[in-house]
Amino acid sequence: MTFISWNVNGIRAVEKKGGLKWIDQAAPDFLGLQEIKAEPDQFPSARFTRKYPYRFINASSRKGQSGVALFTTVPGHADTAPEVDILSEGRINAYHFGERYVYLNVYFPNGKRSPERLAYKLAFYDRFLEYIDALRDEGKSIIFGGDINTAHRPIDLARPDANKDISGFLPEERAWIDRLIAHGYVDTFRHVHGDEPDRYSWWSYRTRARVRNVGWRIDAFFVSDDLKTQIRDADILDTIEGSDHCPISLDLDLSL
Repeated sequence: MTFISWNVNGIRAVEKKGGLKWIDQAAPDFLGLQEIKAEPDQFPSARFTRKYPYRFINASSRKGQSGVALFTTVPGHADTAPEVDILSEGRINAYHFGERYVYLNVYFPNGKRSPERLAYKLAFYDRFLEYIDALRDEGKSIIFGGDINTAHRPIDLARPDANKDISGFLPEERAWIDRLIAHGYVDTFRHVHGDEPDRYSWWSYRTRARVRNVGWRIDAFFVSDDLKTQIRDADILDTIEGSDHCPISLDLDLSL
């Protein structure tokens, strides 16, 4: 089964640029989009209804901001994890399928705007980890992917020293990813590619950062460690344009 995650930074803008056409050929079993910035009636749905019978749009209570969407060919049921996304910012699709799998398409908060938003981001991280740990206690296997909004290690961004005091690479943000891994969740890209350098998923629109590959790896798929042996591939689709983020992919050997 193939999972693709992409922060589109405005689904309508990407569609107008023709940036969604590649999805028709890729045809993943699960497609998770973040930062759609659209209400359900504004979503360019025709492209997705042809392929995906199961479609879920979780728009933000703040119009024109955030929002996530999940599309799949696999039957199941979805919710929005309101106990994590307590401000209803449209940050999670939680999809239960098979006998024990839960796939979470997540747009984690950005902490750069203010100290208050950084505090909210860290609290969101804590609530999310509690949430997925509780699902594991129920016997579930966890797959989650999206815009994590933090680079974990110096190898995960081009300018670690210059950004050590910037939200997205702060010690307390990186420590949460350490804790996530200690709780038994696997960074699938690093599991497959090891310490391969210069692989990023986000580049600032400023100063032609993408052309120079001055980026950050802040988008990722994680799985609970009971699925580690079922990871077939994980990659960053950095040739695909249309957003300041590029898509990421995960192939898992799952039996339903």
